[in-house]
Amino acid sequence: MTDLSLALRLARRELRTGLKGFWVFLACLALGVAAIAAVQSVSSGLLDGLASDGRSILGGDVALRQLYNPPADEQMAALKAGGRVSTSAEMRAMARADDDVRSSLVELKAVDDFYPLYGAVTLEGGGDLRDALAQKDGRWGAVVEASLVDRLGIKPGDTIHVGEGAYRVAAVLDREPDRASSNAFSLGPRLLVALPSLANTGLLQPGSLTWWSTKVALPPDTDLKAWQEGLRARFPDAPWRMRDYTNASPQIERFIDRMTLFLTLVGLTALLVGGVGVGNAVRSHLDSRARTIAMMKCIGAPGALVFQLYLAQILALALLGIVIGLALGAMAPLALGRLLDGVLPVSAHIGVYPGALALAALYGVLTALTFSLWPLGRAREVPAGALFRDVIAPAGGRPRTPYTVAMIMSALALAGLAVLTAHNKIFALWFVGGSIATFLAFRAAAALVTWGAARVGRVRRPGLRLALANLHRPGNPTAAVVLSLGLGLTVLVAIALIQGNFARRVSETIPQDAPAFFFVDIQRDQFDPLRNLVTAVPGANAFEAVPSLRGRIERVNGQDAEQALVNPEQAWILAGDRGITYSATLPKHSTVTAGSWWPTDYAGPPLISIHQSVAEAFGIGPGATMTVNILGRSFEAKVANVRSADFSSMAINFTMVFAPGTLEGAPQTWVATVRATPDAETQVQRAVLQRFPNITMVRVKDALDTVAEMLGHIGTAVRIVAGITLAAGTLVLAGAVAAGHRRRVYDAVVLKVLGATRGDVLRAFLLEYGLLGLLTAVIAGIIGTLTAWAVLKFLMHWEWSFLPSAVITTALLSTAITLAFGFYGTWRALGQPSAPLLRNE
Repeated sequence: MTDLSLALRLARRELRTGLKGFWVFLACLALGVAAIAAVQSVSSGLLDGLASDGRSILGGDVALRQLYNPPADEQMAALKAGGRVSTSAEMRAMARADDDVRSSLVELKAVDDFYPLYGAVTLEGGGDLRDALAQKDGRWGAVVEASLVDRLGIKPGDTIHVGEGAYRVAAVLDREPDRASSNAFSLGPRLLVALPSLANTGLLQPGSLTWWSTKVALPPDTDLKAWQEGLRARFPDAPWRMRDYTNASPQIERFIDRMTLFLTLVGLTALLVGGVGVGNAVRSHLDSRARTIAMMKCIGAPGALVFQLYLAQILALALLGIVIGLALGAMAPLALGRLLDGVLPVSAHIGVYPGALALAALYGVLTALTFSLWPLGRAREVPAGALFRDVIAPAGGRPRTPYTVAMIMSALALAGLAVLTAHNKIFALWFVGGSIATFLAFRAAAALVTWGAARVGRVRRPGLRLALANLHRPGNPTAAVVLSLGLGLTVLVAIALIQGNFARRVSETIPQDAPAFFFVDIQRDQFDPLRNLVTAVPGANAFEAVPSLRGRIERVNGQDAEQALVNPEQAWILAGDRGITYSATLPKHSTVTAGSWWPTDYAGPPLISIHQSVAEAFGIGPGATMTVNILGRSFEAKVANVRSADFSSMAINFTMVFAPGTLEGAPQTWVATVRATPDAETQVQRAVLQRFPNITMVRVKDALDTVAEMLGHIGTAVRIVAGITLAAGTLVLAGAVAAGHRRRVYDAVVLKVLGATRGDVLRAFLLEYGLLGLLTAVIAGIIGTLTAWAVLKFLMHWEWSFLPSAVITTALLSTAITLAFGFYGTWRALGQPSAPLLRNE
C-alpha cells in the first residue's frame, strides 16, 4: 500500500469520529464562499439582463440624443427610412397643484404615440399609456410617479400645472422601460406627457435645457454597425450622441461592474478573515491529535504520511464548507434579485451561473490551502518528544522550505485571482497590497501586545497578573483575536469616519449665506422682471445671474478630445455636454492657479478659462487650444488660465468660462441664485411660479436632502457589507476561544486545585479577554482612522475631521464581543470536573 492510499484510509477513519472542532472552520469557509458566489451570481444575472433586455432599456436598436433641438427634417427622414422611429423630449420643470401652493421639481418626459418601441410602460392598476396621455375634454393627460402624488397631495383625476399648461392626472407610473438610458441622477419624480402637449407649456424656449431622444427600431436583418457607420458618414457634423442596444446603459453597466468588484473584494476580505479561523482550526485540530501524531512517529510513520493524512482531512472538510457556501450563494439570486428589482432599472435573470460558482470555489480552495499549509508543515517536522510536551509547552518551529514555498505560491495565486478577475485591476492591486499591509500591521500589533505584556513586570493583583501572563504565554490566542476581530472593526471605524465626514461636509460646510434657490432657463427678456420680482419679497436678497450655454469639448491642441485625454479618471468631462458661460470678471469663490485673467475690457481672439479638473484631464495649461462645439458650431479658443473653485460655496460656477466677445450672440438662457430667509422661501417660490411658470426652480435644501438620502442608502449598504467582515471576525474569535478550550480547562483545574474559587478564575479570564478586546479596539481605531484619513485626503481631496465617537463606539463593541465569547468559554471550562483531567495527566 502506498503512503498516499494509507493516508487517505487513515484520514477517512479519523473523520468518522465527527466534525468536533471544525464547525468554525466550515462556517468561515462557507461564509466567505457564499458571499463571493452570491455577488458573482447576482452580477452575472444583472449583466445577462442588461444584455438580453438591451433594446427595452435603450428604447430601440439605436438611440440618438442631442440637446436643444430634435434632428432636422433631412436627418429625421433618413432615420425613418431605416425603421420605426420614436421621439421624446426630457427636461426639468416645475409641477404645481391646482391651488398654486404645492409644487415640486419634476423630470418631465414628453413622448410620441410610438413610444416605447420595445418593452412596455406599466401603470398602477393597469391601463394603456397612449390612452392615459390622450387629450380628453380639451385637457391632456399626464402619468406621474408615486412620489409626486405624495409631494403634491394629488390623485388620479386631479389637475396639475406645468409651465403654462394644465394636465389631468390620468394614472400613476409603475415602470418605465428605458429610464436607465436617461440621466442617472434625478432631482425629482418622473412626469410623462404627450409630446404634442409640450407646445402648450411654454417650456420650449430658445436655449432651454431640453434633451431630445430619437429611438430607431431597425428591421431584423439590418447590419447594426454598418447602419450606424452609414449614418455617421451621411451626417458627420450632427450634434447627436449615438448608442446602440449592445451598450444600452453604460452607466448602469459600470455601476454593476464596480459593485461586483467592491462586493467581491468584501467577500474576499471575509474569506481572508475566515482564513485566520481556518488556520486556528487546523492548529487546534493538530494540537488535539498531538499524541496520535507522536505515536505514529514513534512506530515509524514518516513525516510525509502525517502531512498527507491531515492535508486530506483538511481538503475534505474544506470541500464540505465550500459546497455549503456554494449552495447558499446559488440561492442568493432568488432573494437578492427580487430585492434589487425596482432599485435598479435592470431585472436580474435568475439562474445558476457555473462560472460564478467555480470562481467562488477556487477562492475557497486557495484560502484553505494558504492558511493550512503552515500548521500542516509544522506538524510534519515536530519530533515526537516535543509533541508529548505540547499540552504544557506548545512546540514552535517552522515547516520545511517546500511547504513554506507552497504556502507562498498559494497566497500569490489567491492574490493573482483577485486581480485577474477584477474589472478594475488597479483597484484590485491596491486591495491586495492593502490586505497584505493590514495583515502585517495586525501581526506586528499582536506581537507588540505580547511583548509588552511579558515586560509589564510583576503585578500585585493575582487576577491581573494571570490575565497579563495569558496574553504572552505559549499558545496564547492574542494574535488570532487581534487579527480576526481587528480587521472587521477596522472596516467599521473607517466607514464610520468617512460617512461622518460626508455628513459633516453636507450639513456643516455649506456656508450660512448659501442661496435658497437656483433658477434655470431664464430667458433674456425675463431677467430684469425676475430680479425685480424676487428682490421685492421681504427677506430675499443677493440676486445673482450669469448666462448659461451647453457645449462639448471636440479637440484639444488640434487632437480629437477622446485621444487627447491623458487622465482616465477625468473621462466624465467627455461623457456629455458641459456647462459654459462667459464673463469679464473672475467668478466668485474661484482662484487662478496658472496664467492670468483677461482685462475687463478685453476685445480680441477667443480666450477660455478652464477648471483644474479639465487641465488635469488633458494635461494642459495656459497656451493650449481647445475647440468647443456649442449648438453645432465649433469655437476654438486659447487657454488663458486655469482656476480652482470652491463648489461648496454653492455659488454659480462653470468648468469653462469664455472671455467676452465670443458667445454673446449665441442662443442662451440665464441661471440665477437668490438668498432668502426661511419665511421668504415660500413667497419667492409662489411668486415665481405664478409669474414665470417656464422657469425651473431648484430649492437648495431639497437638493441637499436628496444627496443626503443617497449617502444614507450608500452608508447603510456599506455598513451591512462591513458587518459581513465583522461576522467573519466574530466567527474566528469564537474559533480562537474554542481552540483554547482544552488549555482553559487545564488552567482552571490547576487554579482550583491551588485554592482559587470559581469567581477568582472567572474574573482573571474575563480581565484577560477585556484587555484583549480593548487593545484590539485601540489598534483597530488607529488603523481605521489612518485608512479613513488617507481615503478622504488623497482619494477624495476632502477636509478631514476626527470623530472620536466612532472610535469609542468601536472600542465598546470590541470589548463587549470579546468579553461575551470569553465569558462563554471560561464558563464552559469551569464546568468541567477536575478528577478525570488529574487522573489523565
